[in-house]
Amino acid sequence: MNVYDAARMRIALIFETFPRVYVSFSGGKDSSVMLHLCAEAARRYRKKFGLLFIDWECQYALTIRHVEQMIDLYRDVIDLYWCCVPLRTVNAVSVFEPEWVAWEEGKQWIRSKPEFAIRDGHYFPFYQKNMTFEEFVPEFGEWYARKMMTACMVGIRTSESLNRWMTLNNSCKQMFRRRRWTTRCSRYVYNIYPLYDWRTEDIWTYCGKFGKCYNELYDRFYQAGVPLHRMRICEPFGNEQRQALNLFQVIEPDTWGRMVARVNGANFGSQYAKERGLILGNHHITKPDSRTWKEFALQLLSSMPPATAEHYKNKFAVYLHWWQTKGDYPNGIPDEQEGDSGAADVPSWRRLCKCLLKNDYWCKMLCFAPTKTASYQNYCNLMKRRREQWKLI
Repeated sequence: MNVYDAARMRIALIFETFPRVYVSFSGGKDSSVMLHLCAEAARRYRKKFGLLFIDWECQYALTIRHVEQMIDLYRDVIDLYWCCVPLRTVNAVSVFEPEWVAWEEGKQWIRSKPEFAIRDGHYFPFYQKNMTFEEFVPEFGEWYARKMMTACMVGIRTSESLNRWMTLNNSCKQMFRRRRWTTRCSRYVYNIYPLYDWRTEDIWTYCGKFGKCYNELYDRFYQAGVPLHRMRICEPFGNEQRQALNLFQVIEPDTWGRMVARVNGANFGSQYAKERGLILGNHHITKPDSRTWKEFALQLLSSMPPATAEHYKNKFAVYLHWWQTKGDYPNGIPDEQEGDSGAADVPSWRRLCKCLLKNDYWCKMLCFAPTKTASYQNYCNLMKRRREQWKLI
């Protein structure tokens, strides 16, 4: 069976068995194909489904135009949730504003909110001021479920990354009827991945063979020389996404001009995010010859704004204490060691320096996860007391 027929069968099963369905839509190629296929199934079963679109304010105008086109095309089968609400996300191109808030009140926005969008976060009873995307999405799923079994259709493919493959191939997760392409996320919500086995070529074959509309931004990417498998559409300031910032000023200079005025460090990131050396620590990093890596880490912390430095010190203190008490380094982690700059968590002061140079605000390369918004201040106060007690940094 080809992947197209397999995806249609999976989507049919979901529409037949789940009372509530919604699509998580980004305007990218994968979620667009997902929306096309789900709309086809919804018309066949005479059902409606929800469409969740998180508007990040700083998206390409071509993406917004495509989203509007898709909504007009399938208005008869969708319940639209176009969210223009303040959400907090990582800004990996600035230590002065390591996080930024889309649609933040009191700021000069990059563009106006659409009239039909949800403009106030308090439309949702679960919303908290400036909550993160990672907090908002699961809460939305539970709210949309209305205490009924709900399918969240997600257009990710395992060929794009090892992490995505592991998400699908995890034998310990809870699944719907033992289908590996499903993952139970909460009491009522399952994430469904009908396109998990598609390749990039399959996506474009589908659009071409059936004459489906797609985001014309991909044509501009092609003209700019971006390889087919590296074309991504998402909010632009994350640790991985920032490497494509320079395309904004080439493809949509008007949008780019407003982004530079709106987001701290945007222009810096567009110039240096692709550098292989010291700047932003993407690959190899260096230090002054007169400094050890520990001394260099402390120097970097001393050069940061106080709030940002305090955040990193709290994280580093927990990390150092864990390796000292539960790991294999009772006398403290080494200054450097083999493999400490790679994906595996090999502790060293050089690894901490790389975390700082990458602007890895939530220290994901040290195996930390973002702290929930409501708990962050309590976390900071607790960690400051512990840091002073441990006297590690």
